Amino acid sequence: MAKPITAFTCTACGASHRKWAGRCEACGAWNTIIEEAPLSQGPGRGLGTLKGKPVPLSGLATQEAPPPRVQSGIAELDRVLGGGLVPGSAILVGGDPGIGKSTLLLQAAAAFARTGQQAIYISGEEASAQVRMRAQRLGLGDAPVRLGAETALRDILTTLDAERPDVAIIDSIQTLWSDQIEAAPGSVSQVRTTAHELVTFAKRRGTAVILVGHVTKEGQIAGPRVVEHMVDTVLYFEGERGHQFRILRAHKNRFGPADEIGVFEMTGGGLSEVANPSALFLSERGEPSPGSTVFAGIEGTRPVLTEVQALVAPSTLASPRRTVVGLDSGRISTILAVLEARCAIPFAGLDVFLNVAGGMRVNEPAADLAIAAALLSAREDSALPADTVLFGEISLSGALRPVSQAENRLKEAQKLGFSRAILPAATKVEGVAGMRIDRISDLTGFVGETFGAG
Repeated sequence: MAKPITAFTCTACGASHRKWAGRCEACGAWNTIIEEAPLSQGPGRGLGTLKGKPVPLSGLATQEAPPPRVQSGIAELDRVLGGGLVPGSAILVGGDPGIGKSTLLLQAAAAFARTGQQAIYISGEEASAQVRMRAQRLGLGDAPVRLGAETALRDILTTLDAERPDVAIIDSIQTLWSDQIEAAPGSVSQVRTTAHELVTFAKRRGTAVILVGHVTKEGQIAGPRVVEHMVDTVLYFEGERGHQFRILRAHKNRFGPADEIGVFEMTGGGLSEVANPSALFLSERGEPSPGSTVFAGIEGTRPVLTEVQALVAPSTLASPRRTVVGLDSGRISTILAVLEARCAIPFAGLDVFLNVAGGMRVNEPAADLAIAAALLSAREDSALPADTVLFGEISLSGALRPVSQAENRLKEAQKLGFSRAILPAATKVEGVAGMRIDRISDLTGFVGETFGAG
């Protein structure tokens, strides 16, 4: 009998290695390679001489109708899914512990069930009584949702195959185990196998399967990254514990736009959708104050206005602090360097604190100009007019680069009462009347016109 081959797999990225090493060559993580037995051991190196059946092929011009969609009635959830839930799709939802993933999916299951869809909710982390208590608290006790508590993959697949639901929610994938794998639930092999079986079932039976995934301390979905490749849609449920706002963001979507967001507000009766996020994020903005600017951004297909807040104070430390919440810290360092090198405005010996109000996270380069304006406003103790919005990308030379969808940004700002916009000179804007538009070609000109000599 041939000696079984031992495999070594990285728990961070799922890469396979011939032998153990302290550092994964694929992702660079340390002490993440573990030993595990292969899923199967075939007799020989190849497939042998047995031929398979030919695969039917078609051309690129094949006319196929778009996939049908089922809307839940929760507009923010349907928006992130690309217009509704596609039958037979596999969706992975991740988020920090206690952020509201189970609450959101229980509300989604009830919403789909009330539209006539058969929904099954399988909980692997909580008992059925706990889920019923949450449903009663959310006012969903009368929703026709079938509930089960199980972690054995074989029993779950047997139940789903017998019931043939339209929507199946599994909470969570890290708690499931297959009796074919000699490993603990949550291990790389168990997560990979259970996810593969559930995705295969979704494609074969036409059931939309929604999986909940745990996240690591870095905020990434735990387990091998191959799970994210297997599913059709990857959603992250984001938010800060101190804020009531929650953001459902699509990082991958084969049936709709990626980076689309849905905004919810956590209340005593569960998650309520926010139809106008811009008005909500700016609702507590009072009189103009130094260090406060409004950025007109784009999240997916939706324009969203957010407030960027900055505080610049003298530092007593040898190395001044740079504290950033809701923004890319590397991008902030670049903007500070451009201000010092191109505009001769030093921030040495000054502590810099930056924040995006409302718990929102902004990753768009178009926020560069609003961030620079907030930093200069805080440093010079000079407030910008309250009716002004800004957007534009700053290059390393100090020039301002145009950004896309400028008209949508300006129309959203005009809708909320803003009458002035500062943007790059090369930005093409048409169809926005009644709004003063100041075009700036570089950062030096912006500093001179807005804050004087600095």
